[in-house]
Amino acid sequence: MNEIEPRQRDAGRAIKAPQNFAGGLALAGVAGLALWLLSDLNAGSLSEMGSALLPRALAIGLGSLGLIIAGIALVRHGSAIEKTELRGTVFVLLSIGFFAATISSWRIGPVNVPGLGLMVSAPFAIIIAGFATPEARLRELLALAFGLTPVCMLMFGDLLNLPIPILPAFLIDSLPEGWSQKLVLRVTAAVMLCISAGLFATERHLSNSTVDGKQD
Repeated sequence: MNEIEPRQRDAGRAIKAPQNFAGGLALAGVAGLALWLLSDLNAGSLSEMGSALLPRALAIGLGSLGLIIAGIALVRHGSAIEKTELRGTVFVLLSIGFFAATISSWRIGPVNVPGLGLMVSAPFAIIIAGFATPEARLRELLALAFGLTPVCMLMFGDLLNLPIPILPAFLIDSLPEGWSQKLVLRVTAAVMLCISAGLFATERHLSNSTVDGKQD
């Protein structure tokens, strides 16, 4: 009876799953915005990738997925749009805004913001976004941030050679003569991965100790 009632109630509506439909359109909208922002950047080719190739491909994939979800919502029954808390939205938007404002240097009038690069901006953005859930714990977020960031640094800065600011501007200017940016990138990534592994091990040990204490 509980399964039949929603179908009868939605029988006259064109949108069978409003929540999925809204989510699909939101994904398509984000993808469209990303493509518009990337329109001035060179995509290059598979042999000589430009700075916009990977983001543009991800945006196209995200937009296609959103349109598919919205299309399925027109024919398949699903959940209605429910009220949600603003906490998740606020922290995710803060994370995106912080990353966009700090990854590279920029100036507006007398305000000069130094570029922090992916090495600094990404961990802070991951931590901020992690607090979108009330269950977030700082140690776990730190381990995640120090684990994901070096992977992105090595992928974009070392393997793909994309022109994305990786190191902070002040670090690049202070490198000793003879030190290459890739060397510093690799060493920094290795150190961050070690820190992440240590944090994960510590968190696991503390969790096991807590469980054993409760059992005793």
